[in-house]
Amino acid sequence: MNTMKKFTGILIILWAMVHMSACAQDMENDREWQPEDTEFYEPVPPIVEADGGFMDPPSDVTILFDGSDFTSWQSANGGDVEWTLEDGVMTVAPGTGDIVTRDGFGSIQLYLEWRSPSEIDGDGQGRGNSGVFFQRRYEVQVLDSYENETYVNGMAGSIYKQYAPLFNAARPPGEWQTYNIIFEAPEFDDNDELVSPAYLTVFWNGVMVHNRTEVKGDTEYIGPADYSVHGNDGIMLQDHSDLVSFRNIWLRELDKSPVWGHEGF
Repeated sequence: MNTMKKFTGILIILWAMVHMSACAQDMENDREWQPEDTEFYEPVPPIVEADGGFMDPPSDVTILFDGSDFTSWQSANGGDVEWTLEDGVMTVAPGTGDIVTRDGFGSIQLYLEWRSPSEIDGDGQGRGNSGVFFQRRYEVQVLDSYENETYVNGMAGSIYKQYAPLFNAARPPGEWQTYNIIFEAPEFDDNDELVSPAYLTVFWNGVMVHNRTEVKGDTEYIGPADYSVHGNDGIMLQDHSDLVSFRNIWLRELDKSPVWGHEGF
């Protein structure tokens, strides 16, 4: 009888623990999230000086922007791109909205060059802010992070609101900077369940700041990251109301290589 009472007591305790855990999860899901809930300021990535990591496009790449026109791009809201185009450079026209490639892509290597305005206006997230979104939902932040404090998982080179870069490789405002990024697309099964998450490897001005980092899901401004099932979608550049410029954008479609995913011997 005592053994049975002990066993029953253990079952009650286990039930209570599971119930409390479920209640806590429900409270977490129902909470009123604020932007600052997913921001952190420490540890601060160490500053490194970098020469930029500039590259000419290899022979097999897809050119997305060579400075001549917006053929590969459209407004994220549909219609033509309204950003400015001058001297081989595209620049955000504040208020016209994000732009996205006309084609969708899976796993890719993406190279681009970007520049924040030389005239400093604002601070924190209000200074040279834009972003590069893979499949329109996984953002690598663009920001003037040269002597500009903000939450570190929102500085340049960050996987927005998820991971700070390992180093701060920022160049001064007005100077061209580079991103060379490997994006491994997530995979979903026939039941819309996540099979494999997305991964990002990021070189900022030639400095590796993420090494095959597992992406937690859509990079949200408010609330925790989570995955939603999707197919291949375009690369999106953000209009965050700052005069950020881009040039020399190209990519290589990794999953079209015959050896992609080959496990060897």
